[in-house]
Amino acid sequence: MIWTILVLVVAIALFLFGANVLGSTGKGENFLQKCIKLVAIVLISGCMARLVVPYYLTSVNPMILQDMANNFQEQQAAEKNKAIRKAVKSGAESMMADAPILGNADAKNTIFVWTDFSCPYCRRVHGELSRVLKERDDVRIVIKNFSIHGDLSDAPARAVIAAKIQDNAKAAALVETLMTHEYYSSSDMKDRSKLAEKVKANVLKFAKEAGLDVKQLEADMQGEVVTRELANVRGMAQEFEINGTPFLIINEQAFPGAIPYSQIIDALKK
Repeated sequence: MIWTILVLVVAIALFLFGANVLGSTGKGENFLQKCIKLVAIVLISGCMARLVVPYYLTSVNPMILQDMANNFQEQQAAEKNKAIRKAVKSGAESMMADAPILGNADAKNTIFVWTDFSCPYCRRVHGELSRVLKERDDVRIVIKNFSIHGDLSDAPARAVIAAKIQDNAKAAALVETLMTHEYYSSSDMKDRSKLAEKVKANVLKFAKEAGLDVKQLEADMQGEVVTRELANVRGMAQEFEINGTPFLIINEQAFPGAIPYSQIIDALKK
């Protein structure tokens, strides 16, 4: 700001008195006088723009800045949705191959959800998605287990993917149980060195209640299919710039965050 004011003062002085420096009014000097005034005008215009425009945007009409930010975000979202549509169209089968599917597996409407069983917002959106499935049989929900909370996330994510190998319906039942019940307690959190072990034991208990072969499940949790699916989840998250959960893709349109039932329904109509 200070430099702008200094340049403005110099430019005004140049415009008013620059011609006096030359003294003579010959043709050459006359041309130089015009050049000096032109340079002064350019400098004055630039300085005034730098002084007036920020004041106008911040004090007189700040909504312009908000509109500019909104337009930029909309453009980014449009580009992101375009990339997601392209990726989903070409890779939907691989995205669903090893992932648990809730609802009608042959439904025409697909919702991919990047989720974490230890995330409270994911649990909230799971409730909204469950409501959708109760009311409609033309929707399937593909669970992409984004294990981002370490020991709290790893065993549940691996378990539901491994459960899909045995039976998708049982995998779906395990997803429902883990989303609606606590699989670790505050006392489990006291000794972090044993947290992973305790979480896994609780998850396997729920798996047994869902009718799964726990011994086989435990082996599959470290197997090739689970490793491949977790890599697919993270790879797609990186491609789609997913940094947290929940994140939904509804009929090829992206929705970050725990969106409500009404917004899910509206997205399914498009």
